This record gives sequence, C-alpha cells and structure tokens, in this order.
Amino acid sequence: MKNGIDASEKPSRFRWIVAGLFFLVYTVASADRANLGVALPFIREEYPMTNAEAGALLSVFLLAYALAQIPSGFASSKWGVRKIFSFSMIATSVLTGLMGTVSSVIGLKICRFLLGIAEGPLPIGIASTINNWFPAKEKGTATGIFLAAVKFGPVLVPPLCVAIVAMWGWREIFYLFAIPGIVLAIMWYFLIANLPAESKFVNQKELEYITDEANNTISQQKAAVARDFKKLDKFIRVSPVTPITTSKELFLSWNVIGCSLGYSFQVGISMILLSWIPTYLVSVKNFSIMNMGFVAAAPWVGAIFGNLLGGILSDRVLGKRRKPGMMLSALATAGMMYALINSPNDPLLYACLMFLTGTLISIGYSSYMVYPMGLASKKVFPVASSIVNTGGQLGGAAAPFLVGLLLDSYGWSQVFMGMAIASFVSFLILLTIKEPVPSISPVDEPTDVPVQQTAMKPFNG
Repeated sequence: MKNGIDASEKPSRFRWIVAGLFFLVYTVASADRANLGVALPFIREEYPMTNAEAGALLSVFLLAYALAQIPSGFASSKWGVRKIFSFSMIATSVLTGLMGTVSSVIGLKICRFLLGIAEGPLPIGIASTINNWFPAKEKGTATGIFLAAVKFGPVLVPPLCVAIVAMWGWREIFYLFAIPGIVLAIMWYFLIANLPAESKFVNQKELEYITDEANNTISQQKAAVARDFKKLDKFIRVSPVTPITTSKELFLSWNVIGCSLGYSFQVGISMILLSWIPTYLVSVKNFSIMNMGFVAAAPWVGAIFGNLLGGILSDRVLGKRRKPGMMLSALATAGMMYALINSPNDPLLYACLMFLTGTLISIGYSSYMVYPMGLASKKVFPVASSIVNTGGQLGGAAAPFLVGLLLDSYGWSQVFMGMAIASFVSFLILLTIKEPVPSISPVDEPTDVPVQQTAMKPFNG
C-alpha cells in the first residue's frame, strides 16, 4: 500500500497528467519565444533595422538560451526539477510581458537575452521529468508530446498575433502572452513532484509499472522477434557502450557531442523557419497578413504530427532505436529545403509544402532528446541532456543571424540552399555515432536502449 491506496487497485495514470501539463507549459514557452517572429515586421516599422540587425535580435534569445543549458543541467541534477522549473516559467512570463514596454532596439535585445536565460531550465526540466516519470517503452512517445508542444506554440502564434495586432498593436502581443505561464508555473509547483515515488497522486501499481524495467520490455522483446533489424542495426552502428556515470565522461563522449552537433543543424533550420518565414511570406511572396498567418502556422501543424509519429515509431516499431528517425529527418529536410527554392506562390499550395516540411523535419526531433537516455545514468542525465540542447540552441542562435547576413548580400535561394547543405551535414555526423546498448548493468544504468534479438559480446572500449 502506498499513500493509503490499495496495491491491488488498477495502476493510476498520473504520468499522463504530467505529460499533459508539460505539454501546456512548453506550448506557452514556445509561443513566448515565437511571437517576435510575427511581430517583427510591425516592430521594424517603428524601429528601422537592417536584415542583419533583425537577425541578431532573433538570435540573441537562443544565444542566452544555449548559455543557460549546462548550468541548468547541473542545477537540476543537484536540486531537482520542481523549484527551478516553476521559477523559470514565472521569470519567462514576466520577461515576455516586459518586451511590450521597451522603447528601443537595445531594450528589445536586452529583454530577449534575459528571456533566453529565464527559459533555459525548462527543456532540461521536462527531459528529466520524462526520464524519471516514464518507463523506457514510453519515453519516446512522451518526448514526442514534449516536442509537439515546441511546435504547437508556433501554430497558435501567427493567427493570435495577427488578431491582436489588428485590434490593438504589437506591444499587446507580449502583454497577453505573459499571463498563462504564471498560472501554469503555480500548477506545476503544487502538482508535480520530482519523482513519482514522492507524488501523492501515484499509486503503488503505477510506481511499479514506471520503475520495473524488466517487465516493461517484455512486449517489446516479443515484437522485436518478429522483425529483422540486422541490416538496419549494422547501418546505424548498434554497439554496446559502457554507461556514463560522471559529468566528465559526458563531455568526452563523441556519441553525446555528435548528437549535439547533429541537433544544432536541425534546430538552426527550425529557427529560420520560425523567425524568418513570416517576413519572407510578406516581402517575397507578397501574401496578405491573413494569408501569412495561415501559411506560417502550416509547418508547425506538420511538426506536431511528425513529433508524435516519430516518438511512436521509435518506441513501438523500431524497438527504441533512435538514430533511424534522426537520420531520416536530416535527409528529408535537405530535400525539402531544396524544393523550397522554386516554391509556389499560391498560399494553399505553399501551406501544403510547409506542412510536409514540418512533418519530415520533426520525425526525428524527439529522438535527439531521448538518445542520451541510452548513454547516461539517471543521475547525470540532466547534464547529458543539457549538452545536447546546448549544441541545438547554439545552432538555433547562429542561424537567424547568418540568414540576415546572407539576405543583405545575396537572396533567399542561397538561404534555402544553405539549409539543405546544413541538413545533409547533420546526416553525415549522425553516421559517426553509435546506437547504444549497455555492456554492463550498474545499479543506475540507462534504461532507454534498443531491444536486441541476439546476445552481444561485452564491449570494453
């Protein structure tokens, strides 16, 4: 019996309430970062700036966000998620509201930089929550839900921002977007414990389901027997790896660093789509404001579908193999960026193309956050996650600024070609890292590893 609940009862399912709440939290957080992209054309009417200056304004958030990742990982590992996460969300909301009060471009940059610092702990907190609250066979799906929120915010942003600007002005975008995060931060603090064992909403049956990895993998083992993954495993380099238990080892692991580098290119492309596409649609495609809002939301609708599909495929079809989705997304994204060079001017057709782009780039997105779970112990996983996310956000920070420089000297064809090349480079990097299988069984070993059909020899390298 746990917390007065009979162990013979059916398992509670509070972990999915946790998933629903972190989906809402990060939907709001991603909306807080995305609203500048839609507001930017209106801000530039009041504060003239070159494309490079506009790119720098878009990039400064992600620069600060990247710098906050590793300190956030160490802080979450030491003090737990609950307090840091709630404070981070409140600070994010307050700084979002302050964006509407600025009177200069410098003020905008300062607020965006501080917003990046404030929001930094959120992805680490959610990734750690997934690692603690979900069994191995559900981690990909849970991460897909998390990353779907990253894309759901930008789905809401264009139509909401257009409506707010039409009724009031660009400053009111930031005032109104600041409110929901404060409410959700308070809910998280009082409802979500650091560990399921500490939660009064989790009964013994659910706790056993979450923590009993041996039983949780039975169904996956049965499913894997019916499939032949030998050729795939050779291609993606399935290999035994010694679980990483110290922070120093994480910084020396090419698997972690390679995953981080691959992620940097993919996040960079996503941030270009998020921050520059509204301007592109208005200035190059000559779409109306309403059509811009409709088309700018399309890739993020596709991304929601792609994230959820990628998580389910990785968990249930591929036996927790993470690299296939990552590599598929990298190749497909390179092709879609090339296709956008000669894209149609019709809003409906362009929206369909952007929907497909968002879907393909996102199939492997969740796997970048889940991949370190197969390499690191739960104790140091927040640090592993922060390393991967630091690379991603540095790529995201650099990309909008580089696009501004390209646009000042060249044009949009060169921008899309550059994104195609970057995505193909990420594919080449992913070829060099391993799909991990633990070679030993320590007390706190990683639990997110591919289901194997045959025994593998110990690996001592």
